[in-house]
Amino acid sequence: MTRMPSHRPFVRLAAAVAFVGAVTVSGIASAANSWGLPDEVEARFDATVTDVLCVLSGDCPEDCGAGSRLLGLLQEDGTLVLPLKNAGPFTGPTADLIPFCNQRVTVDGLFTTNYGITTFAVQFVRPEGGKWRGANGFVRQWAKERGLEAKDKKARRWMRNDEAILELIEEQGVLGLKSKGITP
Repeated sequence: MTRMPSHRPFVRLAAAVAFVGAVTVSGIASAANSWGLPDEVEARFDATVTDVLCVLSGDCPEDCGAGSRLLGLLQEDGTLVLPLKNAGPFTGPTADLIPFCNQRVTVDGLFTTNYGITTFAVQFVRPEGGKWRGANGFVRQWAKERGLEAKDKKARRWMRNDEAILELIEEQGVLGLKSKGITP
């Protein structure tokens, strides 16, 4: 039987970073905006954008999975930080991080802990030697793929207009109970 690598060391390391306090680069405080989340800690740190599956299993496509895999932030000391959110509502950080696959960046955002799990929400990203960017690229990408402007009402409320979401709602109902024969 193949033994799978344990994820616990990575989660412990990310949690340790969160509880140390705000991480800074060159003494500059974080620019992250508070969201009022449990155990929220503003943080800014340098890391390499990496494919999490690559770090855990050695399966490493050159393009970090072209946006189809979970991306992580690998710090020089080996800490793997799992960014699970960006600055947009209901969106993840892939659209903001994939352009920097295997590159060093500085990220600014929030560590939060919920039910003992520590995660990182990317609010800003800056490539080495580059300018800061807001981590809100998902909506721009979603709109572009549909021929819309990012400021279009349909794009701003993408979660109400996304074809895959609408298909799931049609199939399973708003609460996901339709396919189980339960009607609310």
